[in-house]
Amino acid sequence: MEKIRIGMIGYKFMGKAHSHAYRDLPLFFPNTVHPEMKVICGRDLNGVTTAAKQFGWEEYTTDWKSLLVRADIDLIDINAPSDVHKEITIAAAQAGKHVFCEKPLALTLKDSREMLDVVEAAGVNHMVGFNYRFAPAVMLAKKLIDEGRLGHIYHFRAWFLQDWLVDPNFPLAWRLQKEIAGSGSHGDLGAHLIDLSHYLIGDITEVIGMNETFIKERPIPSQMTGLSAKVSDSNEKGEVTVDDATLFLARFANGALGSFEATRFAAGHRCTNSFEINGSKGSVIFDFERMNELQVYFVDDRDDVQGFRRILATDPAHAYAENWWPPGHTIGYEHTFIHEMVELMDSFRENRQPVPNFRDGVKCQEVLEAVDLSIEKRQWIRISDV
Repeated sequence: MEKIRIGMIGYKFMGKAHSHAYRDLPLFFPNTVHPEMKVICGRDLNGVTTAAKQFGWEEYTTDWKSLLVRADIDLIDINAPSDVHKEITIAAAQAGKHVFCEKPLALTLKDSREMLDVVEAAGVNHMVGFNYRFAPAVMLAKKLIDEGRLGHIYHFRAWFLQDWLVDPNFPLAWRLQKEIAGSGSHGDLGAHLIDLSHYLIGDITEVIGMNETFIKERPIPSQMTGLSAKVSDSNEKGEVTVDDATLFLARFANGALGSFEATRFAAGHRCTNSFEINGSKGSVIFDFERMNELQVYFVDDRDDVQGFRRILATDPAHAYAENWWPPGHTIGYEHTFIHEMVELMDSFRENRQPVPNFRDGVKCQEVLEAVDLSIEKRQWIRISDV
């Protein structure tokens, strides 16, 4: 297989990120399957027409179902809002199309499990969009853990802090409506932390959490794009039906303890997606705002040089780095999506499922739902009970 022909549904924030990844992938990773950008789909004709021209798609449409009957489409990329993930995924898989779906996989755990059952029954490749796994510095942390260089893991603490909702007059974007988004900071930001913990540490066994919605009502928007929106001319307001911040504690199957914080009300934090891991032989710290760096500490260093060292994960020894620039020449946010799509394309060449796939999406959804249940019941909840 030399190429995969793609039909993409969604053309805003994630649509631009995915399009960029598909366009740049063959230039830097010429030895894998090449994505062919066939058709982009969106509900607004003017918007999707502009996006098709700007992003480099061959065609555009406003009818996603038309993609499923085309013999020249191999894979459906779903980056539309969360409330349509299930319907499109199931229809695509039943039509024999491979599926890439952005996170969170679905609005509910029940729906995500149904999606997994359908893609597995259809025998198609399936992948979920947890792009932060693909930062080389994160993959270095994974390598240090897997090789035992951090020893037995005791702690995983993670926080994803943003501040784009601090202004109470920011409009009621779709991410603030439960029926569309499923949840607020918990499912949007917290899902990434949960997936990183699964990737780096292992399975979570039980959780207890709390959340808060600080601003209960917001102005109705006239326009929304990504994380931005414009207020309509009316003075009408609507109810915020998701969390603004969620925190929870967790226990892992390997005995490690975890703490997780996701909020959109951390003034001064644009995209502080961070974690710290402490083990018996050392520790690592990662902050996405300095995504090329991993802070590393080893307890067996001599006393006179002990301390965290800054590792710049841009050398050929680091994941994906040899395909980019000379050592020290950093990469950015968009490269995590390119690496993600390399994994997807490699899965076709190697005749396997990509990782993370819908099984990882369901695992994440189990934790999300367990935290919600723990908040409702004000008690610890075992993941196996959801």
